[in-house]
Amino acid sequence: MSAADRAPATPGTAVVVGGSTGIGRGIADAWAAQGIETHVFSRSRPAGPGGDRLVWHPIDLRDAEQAKENLRSGLPDRIDLACYSAVYFTSRREPFTRTSEADWLDQFAVNVHGLSRTLRAALPALRRAAPGLFLHVSSEVVYNAGPHRSGYAATKAAADSLVRSVAQEMDPAEVTFVQALPAGMVDTPGIRARRPADFDYGGYMAPAAFAPLAVELARTRGLPYAGDALVVHQDATWSPVAEDLPVSQSRRVADVRG
Repeated sequence: MSAADRAPATPGTAVVVGGSTGIGRGIADAWAAQGIETHVFSRSRPAGPGGDRLVWHPIDLRDAEQAKENLRSGLPDRIDLACYSAVYFTSRREPFTRTSEADWLDQFAVNVHGLSRTLRAALPALRRAAPGLFLHVSSEVVYNAGPHRSGYAATKAAADSLVRSVAQEMDPAEVTFVQALPAGMVDTPGIRARRPADFDYGGYMAPAAFAPLAVELARTRGLPYAGDALVVHQDATWSPVAEDLPVSQSRRVADVRG
């Protein structure tokens, strides 16, 4: 019997932290469309088509005590699938020496500490699901670093290492860990807030590109991909990062200065 054959069939119950917009929303919508009871923890309520299929729980990951309490009280008893997609960007790219302490700390609060709190809160239920799936939305900056993104690079690298370390502590028959990252820039509200009004997003990925992978991971509980970091492409296909290192999205220092 293959690993995929041992995985429970969908539906089940899912949790997406940072699932109101962007990649997290693409994953949440894909799971909900499969009949999976999908809970979203985010600052804003999921809006637009499909929003009514998502169970919303407000959370601000920058507030440590509130985040811990909201996760403790809001997480369902049963969790088959969990995804951490919350991320904090600064409002613009700038050199490390100009990054405010508030922005630096907020990046760690959301990108690292929020992930840690989600893992602590969700792992017991995921282990009971056996196999549960924990999906972390990573970034190419883990592999490429880049100027004027020091806080983002540092926190996403820390998050990547945290997930890989925790995965080695767990029996993959109880919880599988998979990371996924976009091959290019993704058209999200956060990105649009940082671009001029006439910007052309034609070359950007859509969050829905993550839907086929989300469905596959729900079906298999990630067993065929345990421990992998998968690069999702614009055509909604995916490949292991070890075989397909993503291109850096950093701009040249001269361009940023300009």
